[in-house]
Amino acid sequence: MADLSANFLGIKSPNPFWLASAPPSDKEYNVVRAFEAGWGGVVWKTLGEDPPIVNVNGPRYAALMSQDRRVIGFNNIELISDRPLRTNLDEIRRVKRAWPDRAMVVSLMVPVEEAAWKRILLMVEDTGADGIELNFGCPHGMSERGMGSAVGQVPEYIRRVTEWCKLYSRLPTIVKLTPNITDIRYAARAAHAGGADAVSLINTINSVMGIDLDRMTMYPSIDGFGSHGGYCGPAVKPIALNMVAEIARDAGTRDLPISGIGGITTWRDAAEFIALGCGTVQVCTAAMVYGFKIVEDLCSGLNNFMDSHGYARIEDFLGRAVASVKDWNVLNLNRVEKAVINQDSCIQCGRCHVVCEDTSHQAISASKDGKRHFEVHEEDCVGCNLCVSICPVPNTISMRALQPGEIDKRTGIEVSGDYANWTTHRNNPAAAQ
Repeated sequence: MADLSANFLGIKSPNPFWLASAPPSDKEYNVVRAFEAGWGGVVWKTLGEDPPIVNVNGPRYAALMSQDRRVIGFNNIELISDRPLRTNLDEIRRVKRAWPDRAMVVSLMVPVEEAAWKRILLMVEDTGADGIELNFGCPHGMSERGMGSAVGQVPEYIRRVTEWCKLYSRLPTIVKLTPNITDIRYAARAAHAGGADAVSLINTINSVMGIDLDRMTMYPSIDGFGSHGGYCGPAVKPIALNMVAEIARDAGTRDLPISGIGGITTWRDAAEFIALGCGTVQVCTAAMVYGFKIVEDLCSGLNNFMDSHGYARIEDFLGRAVASVKDWNVLNLNRVEKAVINQDSCIQCGRCHVVCEDTSHQAISASKDGKRHFEVHEEDCVGCNLCVSICPVPNTISMRALQPGEIDKRTGIEVSGDYANWTTHRNNPAAAQ
């Protein structure tokens, strides 16, 4: 059995799966149930100053559903904790004492005022918590008050608050970044410059989930009116992976530990984040859709994956995929691939033909001789992978790389497959002519 234990900034947990700062980590009852189910850690729902904020007493969530009624996107307009600060702190202290082997990180959000941060940091440290997470990502409600993403969108604010936290607290400081920004690297660099021990990302994405066309109001709505909210769930995973990769390969932040967040629903999702450099992963939407016991599947699946690949510890594949992420201009233009249809497993649905004919390069022909038959014509195929992407039968359409010496029937040019030669041409355009 592989060892799933994590040691993130000196914060130890039996597995890398932490509950993200969100409704599931709002209070002692929830967190104890999560630990009983097997979660390795928790980021306590964001604490603010007293008096507590007031949340809406009506619809806070909305879901984007697939055709088979699976939740693929989730929106919320809930704010930070609406319970008294002292109540939260007392519960954090009790939970940490009862579960000393689990990670206990506390999310914080107060105004950009040094005195406010100093006050709350001292109170949190007194609970025995393992670390703090600075919520610079919340895109709704709090951002209008000059907090959350309003801070995360200004690198100077990120750096300044992070410096205060490192000055007034001995706890490891994780900076949670907003995706509602043009280039995530600037925010990460600011956190690094301020002394952050790590970053976590992504927080939720600004969104409006839809419109009720009968009432002509957005939803969810309260008394006929709604507000933009934070979007999360499986649909945001590609955005999160991209931002994680940008930080992991940036010269200014590549040594900065990362806690990955964004649409993690299966063990495979978690493994992808770890392969891009995330020492832990945080989960929210999956727990809200399936309950806390989903962690059992996450752990067993990750364990099986690691065993099958010979990885004894998380560190054995941590960041292994980062080097594969490059800028477009260094991709190998000498490599040529063509689509191939496996006729034995093809169900003759014709989707590949329709999309190629209508929207791509007219490289798949359709014929009927007793039954429908679809064939790829290499002289027209550009290897775009569209047919593979939409085929309903896994592995029925695949891509074949032409070998050096083969002739690309589309261009009539012999394939070299020489990446070194291509990079030489890229760096010396005159040599390519």
